[in-house]
Amino acid sequence: MSTLVNRRGFLKSSGALMAGVAAAGLWSGRNVSAEPVKLSTPCAEKLGWQMSVATYSYRRFPLYEALDKIAALGVKHIEPAFFLKLDKARPALQINENLSAEVRKEFKSKISDMGISMSSFYSGLDANADKAKKIFEFCKEMGVRTIVAEPPTDALGMIDKLCEEYSINVAIHNHPEKPGYQNWKPENVMALCKDYSKRIGACCDTGHWTRSGLDPVECLKKMEGRIVSFHLKEAAEFGNRKSPDSILGEGKGNYREVLKELKRQGYKGITAVEYENDTPTLQEEMLKNVAFVEGMAKELVG
Repeated sequence: MSTLVNRRGFLKSSGALMAGVAAAGLWSGRNVSAEPVKLSTPCAEKLGWQMSVATYSYRRFPLYEALDKIAALGVKHIEPAFFLKLDKARPALQINENLSAEVRKEFKSKISDMGISMSSFYSGLDANADKAKKIFEFCKEMGVRTIVAEPPTDALGMIDKLCEEYSINVAIHNHPEKPGYQNWKPENVMALCKDYSKRIGACCDTGHWTRSGLDPVECLKKMEGRIVSFHLKEAAEFGNRKSPDSILGEGKGNYREVLKELKRQGYKGITAVEYENDTPTLQEEMLKNVAFVEGMAKELVG
């Protein structure tokens, strides 16, 4: 995700999309209640890369609609974001710890029927201890293994205790460089993690490193041992904070080498495609992103 402002303001710019997807024949039109997802990334799984979709990629759609499109990718994990809508029929519902027990049960049933797991969650985790505990309880109930967030430094001690209590990781996410912002540099994220358990680590967003003028391969080397989550993202331009995303393998992030470095480190965990380009051919582009990762994984498996 590009910035917190953009994340929370995306609804202002949403529009029609599915005409282009349907014309391309790339969306299967599956119903949420259809048969379980057929995995399209077996080689990635062999490497321990649990392919996921950050649902911000489909932010135009309430999650109940986006699930069809994610299933058509052949991906079995999702990373919802706390500010996104759940259901068109109930627009006030967002996917977060404030969902009622009834709606949580409904949501879990829907994704379970599809063979999809909510394995990670992009959260508004902050220094509020009561809120943090509520988030962890929600994540435990939903089967989340990793919370992706950007909590304040002074909250990490409290959060680390919750990580141990609930056996859930917290992955510190990075956005592009901007005044007063520290997480854009891997050295700064490593410094935040060093005094805490290995349950606190990084969610590496390689696209934002590229936007910030950082070599994502070198950044990954600096983060070795603390990567607990991963956002598959590539920027079209190097060093341009406002660069659009590119399809993986087609931008300036040297993505073949990025995935080779992940393999060298023996990374195993959620690898979530987060694609910020909301275009009329979004589904086709998402299919290309998933296919690129699986193609590289096939090479790396040997």
